[in-house]
Amino acid sequence: MKDKEIDIEALQDFYKGLCELIGVDAMLAVYQHYRGSQLTIPTHLYDRKRASQQVVQKYTGNNSMQLARKYGYSQKWVRKVIRDNKNKG
Repeated sequence: MKDKEIDIEALQDFYKGLCELIGVDAMLAVYQHYRGSQLTIPTHLYDRKRASQQVVQKYTGNNSMQLARKYGYSQKWVRKVIRDNKNKG
């Protein structure tokens, strides 16, 4: 399908919203790839295990708030990750 063939006003609400958010081409790519699938969108953008590995690598001793904001977890969680990593080593 091409952009010119898409009647945006007739789209399902989900696809119409997606089209408005990311554009027709990207919406069609999502449609083609996932159509018929049940999707669950995770609350967090970053995977907890992978984010914790990055936190350990990027922690400088005084940037827990910045890391918490970057990865979308609490500062308490960042401190726990750092503490748990110190206890391993």
